Amino acid sequence: MTTVKTKGLNHLGLSVKSVKQTSAFFTDLLGWEMSGVDERYPRCAVTDGQLRLTLWQVESPEDVAEFARRKHLGLHHLALQIETEQQLDELYLAAKGFAGVEIEFAPELLAGGPRKHMMCAEPGGLRIEFIWPGN
Repeated sequence: MTTVKTKGLNHLGLSVKSVKQTSAFFTDLLGWEMSGVDERYPRCAVTDGQLRLTLWQVESPEDVAEFARRKHLGLHHLALQIETEQQLDELYLAAKGFAGVEIEFAPELLAGGPRKHMMCAEPGGLRIEFIWPGN
């Protein structure tokens, strides 16, 4: 039997167009905390108390290859769990009105339910799925 050599995710590092816009998506819309700000890079960390993301601004935001989930290696999307169905619906409404967010689809049943999910892109274009596990 093989012994597992890792213990979960420490953090996930994401390259973003704008640390300011993407961190605001997590802090202002989702209520996450920000830490580890370094204006020289620029970069920061955001957390919901369970998951920590590091956001690293690309060097030339105006000259990036836009994400294409079926063409690029790496992150397809980030899936975050939501505690209740009502919170998922409320998040959808808030995200619709948040500057720069693009809704890919509204909350809908996932694989026949009872789970539900929605998908959006944060202001920099990263795809984020929100899932209510249906329990």
